Amino acid sequence: MKFLHRPIRRRWLAALALASTLAPSVTWAQPDYPSRPIRLLVGYSAGGGVDGAARLLANQLSQQLGQPVVVENRAGATGQIAADAVAKAAPDGYTLLVGESALMIARALQPAQSVDPLTAFTPVAGLFVAPLVIISSGDFPARTPAELVRELKKNPGKLSYATSGVGTVHHMGFEMLKQETNTFALHVPYRGASQIVPDVISGQVQLGVVSVTAAAAQAKTGRVRALALMSRAPVAGAENIRPLADAVPGFNVEPRLFMLAPAGTPAAITARLSAAIKTALEQPETARGALAQGLPISFLNPQQAQQAMKEEGTHWLRVVRERKMTPEGR
Repeated sequence: MKFLHRPIRRRWLAALALASTLAPSVTWAQPDYPSRPIRLLVGYSAGGGVDGAARLLANQLSQQLGQPVVVENRAGATGQIAADAVAKAAPDGYTLLVGESALMIARALQPAQSVDPLTAFTPVAGLFVAPLVIISSGDFPARTPAELVRELKKNPGKLSYATSGVGTVHHMGFEMLKQETNTFALHVPYRGASQIVPDVISGQVQLGVVSVTAAAAQAKTGRVRALALMSRAPVAGAENIRPLADAVPGFNVEPRLFMLAPAGTPAAITARLSAAIKTALEQPETARGALAQGLPISFLNPQQAQQAMKEEGTHWLRVVRERKMTPEGR
């Protein structure tokens, strides 16, 4: 510093002070976000509960943000294909994931082969809970949770059940049912409800685990029977479906849906998205759509969403270890 001439030194110090004053605005300002369409990735096929929730939210979110929010299905590997794509995307708020509890299950079951949801993503918001239902064809002998357990006990190894993939909450929930009741049924993984329901109707698999959305729509036609709700809390629009807890006291399994951005997404973008999601979920149209799909709204801010994900990760790791579960469910 002592080598600078005094006039030059004064100009240099003034420029430095100006730069220091402007630095925060340069660092934190986000130029007109969003200024182009946003992609919302879903790790399951169209027609299932996660897809329905994403599309319901996307319609309202696009209105709040003033840009199209486009749902993109990348089914496979229990949501890991979509999760990996979002984890590797630029952290600019234009590629997001509707993730759910299966991300935490995958980490507990296969830590070396799955995306770590607690480090790969920036939580934006909690969205919905997604109750699950065990369905059968219309001519299956059981009509209640107790009769379902009876049929499982009567037919060890003779029944099969379909879910949207290994390591999903659907899969883990049924495996927990098997352990609680000391029964056995063969797991048949599918890509989503749109493939499960036709095979349950035809009898190719006797049972399926699907969202309330998929179950209620088909149950109204009489083509499938909604046997048991996996969660304890009643679901609006599906009050006639009895909980498994009627036959297996204390049983309660229910996925939660989150909006996630790539790790490193700026706090200003996360805050903008979270506020827009909260407003979108508060709209009457969203409430009506959620009711029609059997999706209780459960908004969480970024900090609450992060805490909920940590708690779910701890819960599922404990379940996997205590019950000695494997990716194959044995």
